[in-house]
Amino acid sequence: MLVVLPPSETKRDGGTGEALDLSALAFPRLNATRRRLVRAVRALARDPEATVSALGLGPRQLAEIDRNRNVATSATMPVMDRFTGVLYDALDAKSLTARQREFAASHVAVHSALFGLVAASDPVPAYRLSHDSRLPDLSLKREWASEIGSALATTPGLLLDLRSEAYVALGPAPARGDCVYLRVVSEADSGRKRALNHFNKKAKGQLVRAIIENGHDFETVGDLLEWSAHAGFRLRHSAPGELELVVDQVAPTRSG
Repeated sequence: MLVVLPPSETKRDGGTGEALDLSALAFPRLNATRRRLVRAVRALARDPEATVSALGLGPRQLAEIDRNRNVATSATMPVMDRFTGVLYDALDAKSLTARQREFAASHVAVHSALFGLVAASDPVPAYRLSHDSRLPDLSLKREWASEIGSALATTPGLLLDLRSEAYVALGPAPARGDCVYLRVVSEADSGRKRALNHFNKKAKGQLVRAIIENGHDFETVGDLLEWSAHAGFRLRHSAPGELELVVDQVAPTRSG
């Protein structure tokens, strides 16, 4: 089983690992593209004004330029610890046991705009690059679509795709019975469903945390569904090739 997560634009600073070593990352077939994108990101960072435009940075995000300039030499830390934000806060990697982290290393991957698919334990530096970033003379979709698609297609076993649709476009998962895309929805008493944003990410993080804590390598979608019911998750089939994770409807926040 492999659970594929989206990345986060926000990342922790620092790290105790050595500088970036592409040979230390999972999915080594992606290294040529990784190397090409790292060079492009570093070159772009030498022009701060162009970097602001290409990455859509705001006035408070200018430190991201230095991150990219130093991406090949700065300290690294495991992917599951590097990323922050709602999903990764809910996953809470820092509180996982050594055994749970070992399970995550083998069964959880993240789709990074810069590095492609990386395992949860892979050592990466802080950087800034998103699915919609515009690198000079490079298209992230052209660079990654076939590479990521091929990597996912040749990964055996159950594949649970928790990425956003924007990242799916950078590398579609294979169409097969043991590959499913997860949507998070709320459901009113009337049966009307509503897609979620913030709580989408939180629910995904909680689900992945529970899968890691359980530590079982599910072989089929049916196995996953059977476990989820006992684990307190309302996970069910929806459209072909898709699952829905149903969470409690969230009341809108009132301002004023």
